[in-house]
Amino acid sequence: MRAVQFDRFGPPDVLRVNDVPAPRPGPGEVLVEVHAASVDAGETAFRAGRMRRVTRVRFPRGLGSDFAGRVAALGSGVRAWSVGDAVWGLMPHLTFGAIADYVAVPEQRLARAPKNLDLLEAAALPVVGTTAMTALSGKARLQPGERLLVRGATGGVGSVAVQLGKALGAHVTALAAARNLEWITRLGADEAADYRTTRPEDLDRFDVIVDVVGTDLGAYRKRLARGGRLVALSFDSDRVVSSMLGIALRAAATPRRVKMFSNNPSADRIAELTRAVEAGTIRPVVDTVFPMRDIAAVHQRLEAGGVRGKYVVDLRLA
Repeated sequence: MRAVQFDRFGPPDVLRVNDVPAPRPGPGEVLVEVHAASVDAGETAFRAGRMRRVTRVRFPRGLGSDFAGRVAALGSGVRAWSVGDAVWGLMPHLTFGAIADYVAVPEQRLARAPKNLDLLEAAALPVVGTTAMTALSGKARLQPGERLLVRGATGGVGSVAVQLGKALGAHVTALAAARNLEWITRLGADEAADYRTTRPEDLDRFDVIVDVVGTDLGAYRKRLARGGRLVALSFDSDRVVSSMLGIALRAAATPRRVKMFSNNPSADRIAELTRAVEAGTIRPVVDTVFPMRDIAAVHQRLEAGGVRGKYVVDLRLA
């Protein structure tokens, strides 16, 4: 089978489509034939080697965290699924390799794919959808009528956070590039401002801030209202260790004020995302669809910035 891998750190052209043995599902695992997988912007830092000081890496390394497809085979003890079921899910926590023809994952990492999406659209949501849900509902406990700021609003997590924040009854302000202000307003933001020309001190006070950028967190923390909560979902990729340490120290010193987490959703959370999509609360935002062979170009575009939602790899394209 085909799988996207890299065997050394470096620029996007280290990515290759390799022929590898197809996995077999072990006890409690499900083999999924992947129809589509999304490309995570955060993985560019892993590929470039900027995370080597904080993570262990074995080469060759796979790429991709979430996927949508159909059940191809069942490991022993699996009773909840049948061959042919349409599913979506995530690779085990901090494990990559979803951009492959087949993946074998624990059954707890799967949920029924939403009936109102095709599998290509569905692939854009498992990681970013569960991340936004955990951030707003689980960590910030966003309430109706509260003021929400989404920083990095047009990316994968940000575009879902805008939709979910609106659905939860918040007044949503989005920070985005000037060309995306009208677009993010149509997606659900009540207000939108150009991040290049809007300084933190120009902004109002917010009950909840979701940050998907990772820089200047101290300045944005000052924009919290009394009882406000900042959920930090990213870090400064140019200063990985110091940025992660700074966020962790802030969260430890003021846990009610600053929150961080590494997304590791439960089966219930993934199923909750399915229900939210079928109810129309959240919809996927797919910027561009690529064939697997163009994976290096996808990473080049990610590093250039400007993506709206997610890039998706369609494994059925030649």
